[in-house]
Amino acid sequence: MAQNVPVRCPACRREQVYVPPVYPCSCGAPVVAPLRRGAPAEPVTHRTWLDDWVTVRCSACGRRDRWPRPELGCACGTVLRIPVEGDPAPSHDASPDSDVAGGALWPGPAHPPTADGPAADATRPGPAHIPLPPTAPVPRPAFQPVAIRTARDAVTAVALYLRWLGYRDIRRADQRPSSGIGLAARGVVAQVEPSVRPATLRDVECLWLTGMTESAVCVYFSLAGYDEDARTRADELDVPLFVLDLAGVPQPVNNPADELIAAGA
Repeated sequence: MAQNVPVRCPACRREQVYVPPVYPCSCGAPVVAPLRRGAPAEPVTHRTWLDDWVTVRCSACGRRDRWPRPELGCACGTVLRIPVEGDPAPSHDASPDSDVAGGALWPGPAHPPTADGPAADATRPGPAHIPLPPTAPVPRPAFQPVAIRTARDAVTAVALYLRWLGYRDIRRADQRPSSGIGLAARGVVAQVEPSVRPATLRDVECLWLTGMTESAVCVYFSLAGYDEDARTRADELDVPLFVLDLAGVPQPVNNPADELIAAGA
């Protein structure tokens, strides 16, 4: 589905091939941002949250979601932003927190379904939908990870994983953790530790207190693992612990994490 496109760096004139990442839609279909062939890549000199995301329509179900904007790092040190079809050029006048102020990192569909989307399908004749029995688990598509190369990649991987578990409207947490990066959604607070420092007992206890305050499930994701006393305390407090591998797949560390995967949101 993803197509390679040639990209020339405007700084050093070096040309290389870019392969756009594939993201999982909530319907299970792969989603790839449609790149504008022949359009020059722009060097990233200023970042805002608004500019870092792009709205992409799923060709299978018509849903529009926001995904990380395609970027490519050149060997000369320049970070290049790849133009996307139908997406306006990033506005450098936006405030860094302009799209976080409202709370939503992924606000869901940006536009109503189009004529070839689910709304149109509902008007077409076809067999009646047979719902699953109340006791049957809801099928969940396979998780599609994002490779981790930077701290931002780690946050993106965790946000995608929380969505895969069933949580929606992932956003930056209102209460900033003492270390790492906090994410939140309805019914869950998560902490991402993208550094090479293992999470400590204090980190786990602080997250648990935040979850108690918010009356939400708390989940910890660490790139470098956990201290032994942190794992013991997490088991006592029933805090799910995950370790992020470089492929972007969270690996459960304790029983609460296994139970969260099985139950979902």
